[in-house]
Amino acid sequence: MTEPLQRAFARKAFIPFITAGDPDLATTAALVKAMAAAGADLIELGIPFSDPIAEGPVIQGADIRALAGGMTTDRLFAMIADLRRDCDVPLALMTYINPVFVYGADRFMACCREVGVCAVIVRDAPFEEKGELQASCTKYGVKQISMIAPTSEGRIAKIAAGAEGFIYVVSSLGVTGVRTNFSANLEDTVVAIRRYTKLPCAVGFGISTPEQAAHMAAFADGAIVGSAIVKIIAAHGRDSVPYVSDYVKQMRAALDKVQ
Repeated sequence: MTEPLQRAFARKAFIPFITAGDPDLATTAALVKAMAAAGADLIELGIPFSDPIAEGPVIQGADIRALAGGMTTDRLFAMIADLRRDCDVPLALMTYINPVFVYGADRFMACCREVGVCAVIVRDAPFEEKGELQASCTKYGVKQISMIAPTSEGRIAKIAAGAEGFIYVVSSLGVTGVRTNFSANLEDTVVAIRRYTKLPCAVGFGISTPEQAAHMAAFADGAIVGSAIVKIIAAHGRDSVPYVSDYVKQMRAALDKVQ
């Protein structure tokens, strides 16, 4: 693992996701700083996209708001560069393949390295097409994170053995969104993954409560939360920072109780 990811998984990791530019970039920067101070170990920043096929209505709404506000990839990199003057929290970018190709894969990964983004998660790039970006990722030291879903049973060995950084374990079928029910074989999936790699496993999709996060962290190495936080931002807009900070503190406290 790169040093930032080693730091992120030094304990049970809490990994929040927000959409960059929702409701604006100044609020995004403030949210990143507040979440880091509240105990986030790695923060995922979503690049808003016009056709986010893996997203439910909550994050789709955030994408629409961010794009309507003039959000661009260039503006995101500029914001992160400014953020780095006083915030060193590990950052990963969540995106789709099209924005990376349009930007230029080499240019995109070079910018990631320049501003201190340690990883990228490309939602619509299956493991078999990982090579489309891998050369650029390797060249600039950016980890391309692999996802393993409940439907990946026959491919776990191949995906896990070829993964880097950490494994993003998808908790359930379908798009993103708050859930009360998760795949019944999640713990078995993590056990299977660990037969082929020593990389940390973080579970995401649908987690929203401290109890759910603690349950996932009991058998995995971290919990990823997106829609629940994006809903708070949607409700409070530019005033959302203290509400998100309180939420992250609650999640961090729950994970700290897990041995």
